[in-house]
Amino acid sequence: MAYYCYLMRCADGSFYTGWTLDPHRREQQHNQGRGAKYTRLHRPVKLVYVEEQPDLSSALKREKAIKKLSHQQKEKMALGWQDKMEISFADLTVVSPGRVNLLGEHVDYNDGLVFPAAIDREVTIRVGKRMDDVVYLRALDLGEEVSFSVNTLDQKIDIDGQPLPTWALYPAGVAWVLLQHGLRVSGMEAEFTSNLPMGAGLSSSAALEVGFAVVWEVLGDWDLDRMTLARYAQAAEVQYVGLNCGLMDQFACANGVAGHALVLDIRSLQWRPVPLPAGYKIVIANSMVKHELVGSEYNTRHQECNEAVEIFQHHLPEVHSLRDVSLQQLLTLQAEFPENVFKRARHVISEIGRVQQAVQVLEAGEVKAFGELMYATHASLRDDYAVSCREIDILVEIAAGLPGCVGARLTGGGFGGCTVNLVREEAVAEFTRELKQQYLERTGISAAIFPCQAANGAHVI
Repeated sequence: MAYYCYLMRCADGSFYTGWTLDPHRREQQHNQGRGAKYTRLHRPVKLVYVEEQPDLSSALKREKAIKKLSHQQKEKMALGWQDKMEISFADLTVVSPGRVNLLGEHVDYNDGLVFPAAIDREVTIRVGKRMDDVVYLRALDLGEEVSFSVNTLDQKIDIDGQPLPTWALYPAGVAWVLLQHGLRVSGMEAEFTSNLPMGAGLSSSAALEVGFAVVWEVLGDWDLDRMTLARYAQAAEVQYVGLNCGLMDQFACANGVAGHALVLDIRSLQWRPVPLPAGYKIVIANSMVKHELVGSEYNTRHQECNEAVEIFQHHLPEVHSLRDVSLQQLLTLQAEFPENVFKRARHVISEIGRVQQAVQVLEAGEVKAFGELMYATHASLRDDYAVSCREIDILVEIAAGLPGCVGARLTGGGFGGCTVNLVREEAVAEFTRELKQQYLERTGISAAIFPCQAANGAHVI
């Protein structure tokens, strides 16, 4: 644990000297009247100097030494630190998009093919680099803040020794993974906001992870290819947060190409952009039914897929994942499977085939055929993978009957969240009005519906 000696400049120009575990938080405490009596009488105060000490004893000795310095000597220390601040605390803003998956749901952790697109809904992170190892985060949309040290990430605690809030596990997990790979992770002050609905299946968590990975890449002055960066962000969610997610979400957030979807082979990690059809819009409909995937049925589905692979391996030793199995092989061995495991495997195997077909029909300009594949995917997610819900099914049913809509389906992990719809551009306004009104009439819920377009991956602005 690091300790810090600091100088605060008081309202009357005098200096206050102290030690702390978190200079930023201590500055706030002084200004809130929860610091020393002297600063309560001379507020507001401003942090103007920080130096790190290895232990409490060293910090106390250094505090005494600084207190004995003249005002002029303290002024010189403060000016020198401010000069370093101007170099190291350069403002930085990173935008990291969410993603919508057009096809290929729940196949990324089965070595399959996925077909996502980054969208122009994003997390925006504004950052200032710190001179110490403390990460101070403010989640503006939640009205919450937390500080933690990069030296205590294994413990998942904040600077006061309390458990990190769930939302902070995502950036903390990224820092933890980066450190494991020998990359420099600096302290920072960051605030972030998002116009991505939380828990709606648009990968707000992946956008946050990838965004902070890009932040630390810039602050640390190191460079990773975007596939490696996405894999590190995925590792943060799997190993630190505890959700057995595949690579698709982080990949799309990191590698998005404006105007294109991305076909990614999870096994080989080969990918390429595929142009989306002109004259059509992606329309997202948020059912307003929120899901929490950590500790939910998501991990159960992952286990069921693994169970299916184990059954196959008794008969087909060459099988390593459901990617290696055909529908005919599954049907031949159907009697060997528990019913739910059979259905999960049928979804995964058929969904990989639908992605392969989707790329072909889009490149051939067959938009209607692509829409039919979207509807087929939804039926498979509803009936075989059992990750839909009543509200999502209603949204898809309504969309299918509206003019201009060629395809609709659940997108994301499921258990609520959003549908993705492909709609002719001239029909988008009427489609949005009708879908919202009919959904309200049938459920009593007011859906949030917005058109979007494929966007670029996470980047500095």
